[in-house]
Amino acid sequence: MTIGDGGSDGGSDGGSDGGSEDGSHGVRDWTAPGTAPLVPEITLLLADDIHRTWSALDEEAPPFWAFAWVGGQALARHVLDHPELVRGRRVLDLASGSGLVAIAAARAGAAAVIASDTDARSRAAISLNAADNDVEIAVVGDVLDADEELDVDVVLAGDVFYEQPMARHVERFCDEASAAGVDVVVGDPGREYLPRRRVTALGSYEVTGTADLEGGATTTTTVYRFT
Repeated sequence: MTIGDGGSDGGSDGGSDGGSEDGSHGVRDWTAPGTAPLVPEITLLLADDIHRTWSALDEEAPPFWAFAWVGGQALARHVLDHPELVRGRRVLDLASGSGLVAIAAARAGAAAVIASDTDARSRAAISLNAADNDVEIAVVGDVLDADEELDVDVVLAGDVFYEQPMARHVERFCDEASAAGVDVVVGDPGREYLPRRRVTALGSYEVTGTADLEGGATTTTTVYRFT
């Protein structure tokens, strides 16, 4: 999706694209209400074991929507602690997963929030989590390859540099956004494909309870501004 002055109608509700009679894609079947350690004020539908959940779903991609990944936790915490980053501004949460960062932006006073994810189950999870937290979020699919323009002031992205093809795609999108004057802020725990020469650190966070996802009990995660 091109970053520009064209504006957006906010997309469609993530629960409206089928997959189950109520549009939930079975998200509640695999999760239970919980909170992320670094962002306890936000309730999410979370699974308790990524390997068991992924195996049971028998899908190619991991169930990103069912877990609060460390990059998203740090970015959500930063947004809530520094609401001036999004207050009164139009925000896009890229590769939103569970919607944690989008919900944080809405809580922090964003004028409008769009959450984008290519996974239909993720879009359903975002809609459910937004409703559970009593915030309004427009949920859309892929924006990286879309042609229509999107009028936003801030792009947020938590943990998007974990594999090379995705990282290159996201970096190009962030380049275009930054060149258009959009504020691009990302959360990352030091993934291999983070474009380190292109970012400036804004703050670091110790995310606990990460043994299942990261292999260690605590993971240092940094929030960066894309430059």
